[in-house]
Amino acid sequence: MSSLQILDVSKQYGQTEILKKINIDIDDGEFLVLVGPSGCGKSTLLSMIAGLDTVSSGDIRIGAQRVNDLHPSKRDIAMVFQSYALYPNMSVEQNISFGMEMRGVPKDERAKAVKEVARMLQMESLLSRRPGQLSGGQRQRVAMGRALVRKPKIFLFDEPLSNLDAKLRVDMRTEIKKLHQRLGATIVYVTHDQIEAMTLATRIAVMKGGELQQLGTPAEVYNTPNTIFVATFIGSPSMNLVPSRLERDGDAGGLALLVSGVDGAAPLRVALPPQSAAVQAYAGRELIAGLRPEAIGNGNLVKSASTREVRAVVEVTEPTGPDTLTLLRLAGHEVTARLAADADYRAGQEAEFTIDLAKLVLFDRDSERRIC
Repeated sequence: MSSLQILDVSKQYGQTEILKKINIDIDDGEFLVLVGPSGCGKSTLLSMIAGLDTVSSGDIRIGAQRVNDLHPSKRDIAMVFQSYALYPNMSVEQNISFGMEMRGVPKDERAKAVKEVARMLQMESLLSRRPGQLSGGQRQRVAMGRALVRKPKIFLFDEPLSNLDAKLRVDMRTEIKKLHQRLGATIVYVTHDQIEAMTLATRIAVMKGGELQQLGTPAEVYNTPNTIFVATFIGSPSMNLVPSRLERDGDAGGLALLVSGVDGAAPLRVALPPQSAAVQAYAGRELIAGLRPEAIGNGNLVKSASTREVRAVVEVTEPTGPDTLTLLRLAGHEVTARLAADADYRAGQEAEFTIDLAKLVLFDRDSERRIC
């Protein structure tokens, strides 16, 4: 396996800028997920790592080697595509071993490698079948097996699960994670599905409009999003965002958050726990306050110095089994709370809820970047 460096990489098609000075450092054995909406440039970046597209400026390094001008066949990379790209007239065994045959690997070595990979992916019984006789999940396993027998420096996955149904996606996600843990492989994985990103990655690169919005562990990206875009793109349901104002609270240098009232509702004033100097500097200014749904509870949150009680009106409840997603009206704003599974509310009911301000994230209203 090998490390990967993406240094100030940009891509233009004519006057159109697709990628803008992307910098990502990937250690040997990491699982990096490139995530973002369609058209953000993640697949273009993957193609440039693979050598299927050229770099307009910047460098791509695999290990210590600059590979910008290196032919794809010389980069020692294996790619798993969204479309599987299997040969329909070949058996599973032939599909897996075909690349090795083209490289002149002896027959007995090919057979040994295919047997090892088939056992790893639990598809020994499928080796004599052709792709047309396989399910979507089985075809994806074959595509992964073809990549695995090469034992490359880096694996590239281009939205490999997007053609599968919901249950199969979950099963294959687990298989890919097990595979990474077993092999310690360096993997770069492209998806638009933020749940795939959160569950698979050791680090996530969130992209938008050709720019890197944030690079961090799943916990960092989820709990301390750099921008409002990251806050809303990562997490299901996404982070609640409400326009607010930061005000001085008393003579001891405290702060309060004044949530502006809408649709005739009264504003909501909430005293904040001690804040950083960066937040203190925003006293008297408008900003955007963010809270994840699980930071709003009805008795399922442990009360502490950072929790506060607020009143809100219930609009909709959605039991999910382990918890209940509840749409509330807080100072007239719609917010989603993740409540206890036994939460029992009716539409229109006003009740008291707990918010955990230790999980509060504040954003600059104009730049949409995180303040703290």
